[in-house]
Amino acid sequence: MARIMVLGSGGFGISLSVMLHKYGHDVTMWSKFPQEIESIRKFGENKKLLPGVAIDASINLTTDIAEAETAELVILAVPSFAVRETAKAVASHLAPNAIVANVAKGFEESTHLRLSEVIAQEIPTHDVVVLSGPSHAEEIARNVPTTIVAACKHRESAEFVQDILMNTNLRVYVNDDMTGVELGGALKNIIAVCAGIADGMELGDNTKAALMTRGLAEIARLGLAMGAESETFTGLTGMGDLIVTCTSMHSRNRRCGILIGQGIPADEAVKRVGMTVEGCSAARAALALSREYQVEMPITEQLCAVLDGKPVGTALAELMGRPRRHENEEIWMKEQTK
Repeated sequence: MARIMVLGSGGFGISLSVMLHKYGHDVTMWSKFPQEIESIRKFGENKKLLPGVAIDASINLTTDIAEAETAELVILAVPSFAVRETAKAVASHLAPNAIVANVAKGFEESTHLRLSEVIAQEIPTHDVVVLSGPSHAEEIARNVPTTIVAACKHRESAEFVQDILMNTNLRVYVNDDMTGVELGGALKNIIAVCAGIADGMELGDNTKAALMTRGLAEIARLGLAMGAESETFTGLTGMGDLIVTCTSMHSRNRRCGILIGQGIPADEAVKRVGMTVEGCSAARAALALSREYQVEMPITEQLCAVLDGKPVGTALAELMGRPRRHENEEIWMKEQTK
């Protein structure tokens, strides 16, 4: 049994807390919002974000982040925009040997840093483990068989988290490529918004398959330029996470895209989804990174234009009308340098 502190009482924080408690761990779930904790205590669930998922009364609920002092593993399960604030708040309360893990997928909007880099700036004394993969909170909470990846620059820390989290319905692989794991998790949200737009426009399976396949190509293109390993993007945090996010109605990014494809302005679509749509903010960060690393990301570029008001039909026409090229990335890159 491990002592675990989950920071965040949204969908993923709840699903992890419920699952970890089920398998015998001592779990504390924290929220900065007292009214959220009181509502969970009253109803035994988060009626807004994960209705119907019972939260056992023996899971400790708190608004006091200092309770992290006794935890062996502290999991950040907050939206990307709250990662720095939460890491800074918990930093002085960590036990010396505690491991910090993060499940948010995205970038810090103001700096374009990967989230593990943000956490490392605020908590430089502790190892940060990235948890990513095809893992909807709604299904983890229902104990649906799921596989994810734990990545860290120190293998022993990733394996520590692997050993704690693995159970009969959650299989955890370790990966040494933190950059690739994080980029796969962040960038697939962009493609999921685009896949949703295609669904909203009722364009069919051919279009969605093309978006997913070429989307994975540009994810890998940026990843390799930033030092990631190509194999990572064919794994759980690349292709796996892309598939689940582009095809499921659990995906906020896809649901937002569907609304945009139906003609709803992007800002209004985000409001209607009612929760964080990481793909929209990640798109702008990814576009900035693509320019910094001088790689082409045409799907991401067109999504950013749509978010700024460009008609989706125009964006699609421009994607389809791009100059001809070779599908093989290595051959195409060589031809660009001639």
